[in-house]
Amino acid sequence: MFRGLGIVLPPLLTILVLIWAWKTIESYVLRPTEWIVRSGLVWYAEWDEGTLKKIPPGVTTQPDGSFFYDGFEYVAGPTGRRYLPKAVVTTVDQHADYFTEDAPALVSANAYWHRYIQYVWMPRQIVVPVFLVVFLTLLYFMGRMFTFGLGRWFFRGFDAAILRIPVINKVYGSVKQVTDFAFSERELEFNNVVAIQYPSKGIWSLGFVTGKSIRQLAEVNGEPMLSVLMPTSPMPMTGFTVTVRRSDAIDIDMTIDEAIQFVVSCGVVVPPQQRDDRAVEKSERSRGKLRDGAVVLPSPTASGNSGDPSTV
Repeated sequence: MFRGLGIVLPPLLTILVLIWAWKTIESYVLRPTEWIVRSGLVWYAEWDEGTLKKIPPGVTTQPDGSFFYDGFEYVAGPTGRRYLPKAVVTTVDQHADYFTEDAPALVSANAYWHRYIQYVWMPRQIVVPVFLVVFLTLLYFMGRMFTFGLGRWFFRGFDAAILRIPVINKVYGSVKQVTDFAFSERELEFNNVVAIQYPSKGIWSLGFVTGKSIRQLAEVNGEPMLSVLMPTSPMPMTGFTVTVRRSDAIDIDMTIDEAIQFVVSCGVVVPPQQRDDRAVEKSERSRGKLRDGAVVLPSPTASGNSGDPSTV
């Protein structure tokens, strides 16, 4: 079961993160933009005699209250105080199942126009692709604009103004550090994978060499020093930096990706060239004993099972 979860969870979590990102963009960017554009189109449609405030003089009213004007048949809206084309009302009523629960209630002629524009002029299969193209294009040009010239000056001024506001500057500063690290074009280069005795002698930990360390430390120790990033399990994107002598680091025959997989899996995933498949006999394993309620480990010279019934 756990092996199956290990295979399924990575793509599943990736999909969930992408869905969360899309839902966020949809809720805070797409829907407000869509509403603004649709409201503008509705305003234009109503202004262009799409909605009449009263029955024009000289027209003949039908028994059902409808009338023909300028080549279109008009009917009364839900309130009876506005008149709109019958084709709009018919289209909306025939496709009521197309609209979601958050659509405006049909309590006015304006609500009918909103739904009509949404169904005929702004269907979802057209709005989403157009929005993505425009949104990504704007992001690209905004990034180019804020990188050079006036855009950079404006961006720096905006940062300085936000960082002067109490409380908000703490949140904004932290978020900006994360986004700058995640989206910066500068990359943290790992040279190779090494093993060092850390946090104490006899305990080996994997790390990534990021470069040569401070020159003064190398002069004091009389040999080259290395800066090593020590990742933490199971989240290798967090960790800490240590400085070690070059002679204290052992180069490991593993790629950066293999080392990251090793750290993420807490040592379970070992690359094929580093696997030690030698079987360990049961009798060779150290076994402790219960003595006065405590576990006492055997000395290195102890061999096999002593036959003590207290052995655990």
